[in-house]
Amino acid sequence: MDTQYNQKKDTMPIKEKLKALYELQTVVSDIDKIKTLRGELPLEVQDLEDNITGLETRIQNFEDEIKKFETSISGKKAQIKESQSLVKRYTEQQNDVRNNREYDSISKEIEFQNLDIQLSEKRIREFSAELATKKASLENAQKQIVELKEDLDRKKKDLDAIVADTKKEEEKLSSKIEKIEKKIEPRLLTAFKKIRKNAHNGLAIVTVQRDACGGCFNKIPPQRQLDIINSKKITVCEYCGRILVDPYIMDENKRPVFQPEEKTTKKKRTTRKTTSKKTATKSKSKIKSDEKK
Repeated sequence: MDTQYNQKKDTMPIKEKLKALYELQTVVSDIDKIKTLRGELPLEVQDLEDNITGLETRIQNFEDEIKKFETSISGKKAQIKESQSLVKRYTEQQNDVRNNREYDSISKEIEFQNLDIQLSEKRIREFSAELATKKASLENAQKQIVELKEDLDRKKKDLDAIVADTKKEEEKLSSKIEKIEKKIEPRLLTAFKKIRKNAHNGLAIVTVQRDACGGCFNKIPPQRQLDIINSKKITVCEYCGRILVDPYIMDENKRPVFQPEEKTTKKKRTTRKTTSKKTATKSKSKIKSDEKK
């Protein structure tokens, strides 16, 4: 697929646009190399920060649940005390009953309160077990977050040291990028950024290498290569979508002079003669052997 933009008198020639795009790609690639020096540190720092945030949320949830269980246990203990006081009062009232009906009624209340006490004690045991589990999980999470924070501090120091070493160079390249981008028309710059974003190696502008695209390494037809060398239109690779430029676009004086290869017809003729001689010799020897027989 070829995309051609018309040349206008008041606009930059296509060749100059391609030069600007190629120069922009070169500078952007230099910044990518600087970022590569940082390795996986930025991602590791981000992962650690996310993990710490997640652990902090978990710790907060554990603390809320622990408070909830402690409140429930306190409530059940208070309920037991209240039931015990009621049992004591009902027991005293049994001494003053006038008939069996009142006695049975008070006995049922005492039984109910005793069952309530047993149920509350059961709930306290369950809540205590859950509370112990949550406290253990909380303690484990607190240990983990301490270790993660120490690891994060160490990696941040390493990253800051690398950034400090390359900061001046990166700022210089960023300033250069801003100057180059001002030369490029907005639609081309938008296309460049879009292609670069979709490319796995960040290359939006590639040269022709060994008759193939320098990005996806698919073969390019001779006619298209000629269009790329002439730089009269913007040519896009039909396989990967990258913009193709002449490898010598910045300095055409370095283009090698084409030298045709010498023909090797003599060797082929010699080979044929040798083959015919061998065939003739074989036929003669066969005739002689037949005569002897």
